[in-house]
Amino acid sequence: MESVLIRTDKATSWHDEAGRLRGLVNHEGYVPIRTKLAVEDLEFLADARTDLLRFAELGLRLLDLHQPRDAGGITSDTAHPILRCRSCMWRWPCPTFRAMSESFGSSLDAADPSLPESA
Repeated sequence: MESVLIRTDKATSWHDEAGRLRGLVNHEGYVPIRTKLAVEDLEFLADARTDLLRFAELGLRLLDLHQPRDAGGITSDTAHPILRCRSCMWRWPCPTFRAMSESFGSSLDAADPSLPESA
C-alpha cells in the first residue's frame, strides 16, 4: 500500500486534463493526443488498473468483516438495540468502518442505515 501511495504521489494528476480531453473523442471513440509523460507517470499508469482492483477488493473485504450485529443484553430502547462490530466487537460503528466512511464519503453512510447521522 505504501508503494502505491508513493507512486501515486509522484505521478501527475490527469483530473483537469481529462475534462478537456472528453470533448476531443473522435467517431471511433478515441482521443488522439500527444503529450510528454514522466517516468513516474508511466510507472503509475502501468499499474493503476491492477492497484485499483486490489484496493477495491481490500475495501470490500474490510467492509464484509466490519458489519454491525446485535450486541445482545438488555436495553431500554428495543427499537434501537446496541450494536457491535461482528469482527472487532467495538461499539457500532467501529473505528475501521468510521475510517472507511470518512475516506470514501457518504456512500458508505447511505449503504448502512444503522450508522448514526453524526458519524
